[in-house]
Amino acid sequence: MSASEKAFNALGDPTRRLIFEKLRDRPLAVVDIADGLPVSRPAVSQHLKVLKEAKLINIHQQGAKNIYQVNREGVLAMRNYLDKFWDDALAAFKLIAEQEKQ
Repeated sequence: MSASEKAFNALGDPTRRLIFEKLRDRPLAVVDIADGLPVSRPAVSQHLKVLKEAKLINIHQQGAKNIYQVNREGVLAMRNYLDKFWDDALAAFKLIAEQEKQ
């Protein structure tokens, strides 16, 4: 499975998307991530594990806490995947524009 597939699959779950969005602005500890979510802290930890395996987040220790933050590698894999569609769309647009000139 490609990096982009893993990333998109991981974000297919609404709770994981919420977690990922919480990490968009700044790194957070699990207690801060779990705050306000409709799932238990152990469930949040399981979602974080999936996001980590998909390379969407990184974990580093700060004292006794694990701090989670967005991993640019996973985001870049998704962006590269989507850019292929954009490149194809632009190429098709160029072809149509050139045909209309003739």
